[in-house]
Amino acid sequence: MPKLRVHNVTVSLDGFAAGTDQRMDAPFGDGIDGSLHDWMFAAMKDHADGRQGTDVDFVARSEVNIGATIMGRNMFGPFRGPWENEAWTGWWGDNPPFHHPVFVHTHHTRPTVSMKGGTDFHFTDEPVETVLARAYEAADGKDVRIGGGPATIQQYLRAGLVDELHLAIVPLLVGKGERLLDHLGDGVDGYEVVELVSSPAATHARLVRRSWASPGAGVTCGPRSTR
Repeated sequence: MPKLRVHNVTVSLDGFAAGTDQRMDAPFGDGIDGSLHDWMFAAMKDHADGRQGTDVDFVARSEVNIGATIMGRNMFGPFRGPWENEAWTGWWGDNPPFHHPVFVHTHHTRPTVSMKGGTDFHFTDEPVETVLARAYEAADGKDVRIGGGPATIQQYLRAGLVDELHLAIVPLLVGKGERLLDHLGDGVDGYEVVELVSSPAATHARLVRRSWASPGAGVTCGPRSTR
């Protein structure tokens, strides 16, 4: 059965995944610079260069058996409100890295944008259950991934739809912004940590819904390792 998965979601020690006032010159928001995601960018380069390591392993897992992606408008771009024009097609250039259907949550829909490499951005204001059903159909038997941002992940957690969640916790303090695990109510009930390993750059926690965990599964902890 296909799963809904979340990968490589980075949070600070005080739990923030995004800063305040995200915009073109501050895509992650004020208070959060690129260093929050340094572990991931380095791991992506190492993966492309054929190197191995803890961080590389988690980046590689995020690409396995994914047939569709869901994201929020905050991840797609820095603009809010009605589209002033439809020239913006995302942060990723003419050939985005997804190469499959992407469903973008927004209150202001627009026609589908088809990009090079097989990426189609579909803009939707439908409920999360409807969007997930569409994504599963588009994924054609593969898993669906939520790319972000925090508010979108929270919606699916509150609805109890996320099957697997990978958090990367980095040694930074942010102080203000958008916490990933706020406003969830009972949304984290039924999840358990099944893996906890660290590299010098990040501590990785993998949570799964108990219905997906193996009987008797417990936390697998690993030592610190280098990339």
